[in-house]
Amino acid sequence: MAIPVFTVRPSDAAQAYRSVDAGNFGAVAGTGFSEAMQHAVSGVIDTARGAEAQSMQAIAGNADITEVVTAVAKAELAMQTTMAIRDRVVQAYQDIMRMPI
Repeated sequence: MAIPVFTVRPSDAAQAYRSVDAGNFGAVAGTGFSEAMQHAVSGVIDTARGAEAQSMQAIAGNADITEVVTAVAKAELAMQTTMAIRDRVVQAYQDIMRMPI
C-alpha cells in the first residue's frame, strides 16, 4: 500500500486559483474539504493495514525485512502527518471560537 499522493499539475493550480479568485472555494478539484479528509484518512488506514500485513509476513518468515521497515516507516509518517493536520484544524476551530462577535 502506498501513501496517497496529491499531484498538482500547473493546469490544476491555475484552475484552483481561478476558482478562488471567483469566490468559489468549494469547487477546487471538484471535492470539498470533508471529501479530501475522508480520502486522506482512508489512505492512512490502508497504509497502516499494509504495514501490518508486511509485519505478519515477516513474523511468518515470508517477507524481506527492508520492505517491512519501509512499510512501517510509511505508516508512521502518514499517521504523524494526519495527527499534525488534526491538531491544526482543532487549533483553528478554537481560535475561531475565541473571536469576539
